[in-house]
Amino acid sequence: MPFLLTRKYFYNMMFEVENMKVILDIKDKKASFVMELLGNFSFVKMKPITKEKALLLHEIKEAVDTVNLVKKGKFKARPAKELLDEI
Repeated sequence: MPFLLTRKYFYNMMFEVENMKVILDIKDKKASFVMELLGNFSFVKMKPITKEKALLLHEIKEAVDTVNLVKKGKFKARPAKELLDEI
């Protein structure tokens, strides 16, 4: 049976909202309690990440924050050529 994409269906398909992703920073002694608590909700899916990946995500967030400050004129950026000349 052929399927006809109507404008409304196509619009809903293109702009469907994904699930929210959240990173929690929990003290080790409370982590098992929080993981068990969240695990009791059928609508919550959890996936622990390594310390290395958490650090990488933190550094990426800092970089994005810095770029946003540069765009707002609150932080002065250096040209890449100037940085490479120092090496």
